[in-house]
Amino acid sequence: MYSPSIQKLIDLFSKFPTVGPRTASRFVFYLMNAKDEKTKELLDSISELKKNIKICPSCFNAYESEQNLCQICSNNSRDKSLVCVIANETDLMTIENTKKYKGLYFVLGGTISALRKTDIEKLRIKELESRIREDKEIKEIILAINPTPDGEATALYLERLIKNLPAYNGQITRLGRGLPVGAELEYADEETLENALENRR
Repeated sequence: MYSPSIQKLIDLFSKFPTVGPRTASRFVFYLMNAKDEKTKELLDSISELKKNIKICPSCFNAYESEQNLCQICSNNSRDKSLVCVIANETDLMTIENTKKYKGLYFVLGGTISALRKTDIEKLRIKELESRIREDKEIKEIILAINPTPDGEATALYLERLIKNLPAYNGQITRLGRGLPVGAELEYADEETLENALENRR
């Protein structure tokens, strides 16, 4: 049995996505054995993250700037008629790295489990509806959600929702073939993702 201080930190690290108790315990013992300056660097970085990072009120991407919008939303060269709906920020960066998509984004904040409809309340569904109602420039909404069971449930839910919005009569598309079923955007290579964007349907 670990001491209370060690166990508390293991429990905290275990709450991170994809981190289990074993990996969490490795993190804790690494920190215990690290030099004081390394530990201080980590603590300072976490403090700066909470202090400096903002959430864009338009797309909900995290950014660091004095501007009211993130670098993508405030970039006049982006195609404002396209909005790509993604589950999280890591998917946004994956798509940006292809350098093929020039539209805007909307970060949903996760996916809906096919078994837990309460997940809907945790996502930015109402914010997405408001964005669609208020932004008359949107002509196409791309649902770039991971082709996993939860991702498919989310995409189907959003598709029905958007189709029933009287304020929107543009296109609703999904990423095309190229992404294997069950895969996650974050781990897709750039060529596969580029093909999926170009062949959206």
